[in-house]
Amino acid sequence: MNIPIIDLHCHSNVSDGLLSPAELIAHAAENNVQAIALTDHDDIAGLNEAEIEADRLNIIFINGVEISVTWNKRTLHIVGLNFDKENKQLFKGLKKIRDGRQVRAQLMANGLGMAGIQGAMDGAKSYAKNSTIGRIHFAQFLVAQGYAKNIGAVFKKFLTPGKPGYVEHEWISLEESIQLINDAGGDAIIAHPGRYDMGGKLYPKLFQEFKDLGGAGVEVMSGSQDPSQTNYFLKLANNFDLLSSCGSDFHGKGISHRALGNIRELPNEAIPIWTKWNRFETIFH
Repeated sequence: MNIPIIDLHCHSNVSDGLLSPAELIAHAAENNVQAIALTDHDDIAGLNEAEIEADRLNIIFINGVEISVTWNKRTLHIVGLNFDKENKQLFKGLKKIRDGRQVRAQLMANGLGMAGIQGAMDGAKSYAKNSTIGRIHFAQFLVAQGYAKNIGAVFKKFLTPGKPGYVEHEWISLEESIQLINDAGGDAIIAHPGRYDMGGKLYPKLFQEFKDLGGAGVEVMSGSQDPSQTNYFLKLANNFDLLSSCGSDFHGKGISHRALGNIRELPNEAIPIWTKWNRFETIFH
């Protein structure tokens, strides 16, 4: 039996991806993805375009978003899946976060300017186009200007804590993010937990609090974390009665660790998040 390729975490140029929503779905079809969620950062403006293309290409489409959260003085990302994209409170909550991103972008440009890099705001805008400016857009500008050889190098040199383009920012709370998703009828997922480097004490604390607040699942497999971490996060998810999700975290060729849809099958011990969703029955029969 062929295992369906399901990718529940990827980005378009509505946030920091390279492809338009329709181009992303077309690329998913080329990679034989059978079900996909578009999860742009703090924005759902690309969902309609992506869904139309998914319907045309006979791909199951799930509404998604990746919400920026501050928890325990750390930035976390919570993915929302399978929600009502017309929900007004979700729309207002995401706009509030994007407005905060705009303030952060100006502060980042100011910091880079103090380091002798002029025109960073306009440069980042030229890459962001109509989307909210994020760190990736500053990175693309800095690479183009020759300040670093690639995206990874520019982040290390300019855009991480202690570097001139890094800005500490207070996002919304974990509770607020879960409430926005749940009130819109969706499922809240901890994105790529392996990226947070919390250690053996903080991870259980996060998972317990997330569960108590109404969280639904965890990305036990992600293109943004090492495959060797899968079993650890699967065990934690099962211990806290959280469902399992998976996603490539694809942003585009050259800036992603993993190709779209290039994630292994969830382990047998995992209870997939999509077991809650009736629409998935067709691709498992």
